[in-house]
Order: sequence, then structure tokens, then C-alpha cells
Amino acid sequence: MSSAVHPLHETAHEVGLQASQTLAGDSHGLLDTSVVIDYDLVDASDLPELSAVSAITIAELTVGPLAAGQDDEERARRQDRLQWAAATWDPLPFNSAAARAYGRIYSALLARGPVGRRRLADLLIAAVALANDLPLYTRNAADLRGLEELLTVRAM
Repeated sequence: MSSAVHPLHETAHEVGLQASQTLAGDSHGLLDTSVVIDYDLVDASDLPELSAVSAITIAELTVGPLAAGQDDEERARRQDRLQWAAATWDPLPFNSAAARAYGRIYSALLARGPVGRRRLADLLIAAVALANDLPLYTRNAADLRGLEELLTVRAM
């Protein structure tokens, strides 16, 4: 099992599940992009013992430095976060099981009204969590309202 301790946390807190590991369970969870970005601000005791991220989160982090524009300091901060995340986790893929889970999620939300495209990445990450039977840890729980019957969402 590969694990890493976040450099800013003094307590040993395992992160970095490998994609091939069995993940389901209360001590496991999928971190969405908002949690990874704000990882230094999150209380480690609120995080699962073993965490994973999705390939969608790594994709979002990859465009972060590009979206920083001309702000060199912000671009460097985002690049550091991307490199840390890429070194810490072997991301869970968006595979055929996640694609089917996305259909279930979209259907559940569509029953409540129009589904905006700006939520696409959040919903794809939720689909990876659902496909892997993992609770989803997020700082944007309101974006996932309406999915409670399908997925455990843990607000951070």
C-alpha cells in the first residue's frame, strides 16, 4: 500500500490509495477537487483514514496553473498543488462503471429540474465516488444537493 503524510500535518494521516485497492468502507473516501485545493485548511480529523481522488480532480488541477493568468505567485501555488496531488494519489479512473453511475446521477438531478453544464466536473467526480461505493468529501456540498439517495456526501 502506498501512503504519504501531508507535509503540513504533524499527525500521521494516510492518504494516497492506489486505484487497485479495495476502497469501500467508512474509513475510506473520495476527495473532490475543492478538498484537495484547500487540503491545508481542512482539519485532518475530518478526513477519511484512507483517501482517493479521481482522474477528474487531477484534470482540474492540471488546468489550474493555466487559469492563473499572469499571476506568477498564484500559478506557482497551483503548480505545487498539482504536483503534490499527482505524487500523493494514484487517481481512480472515470471508467465504464463511473459512466453508468453518471447516468444515474444525471437522471436523479434531471428529475428535480435543469442540470447546468458548469457542474459537469463535480458530477463526474460524484460518479467516480458512486461507482467505487465511496463517500464523497467536498467543500461544495450544496452543488451535490439531490444526490443523497445515491451517494454519501460529507461536507467539509
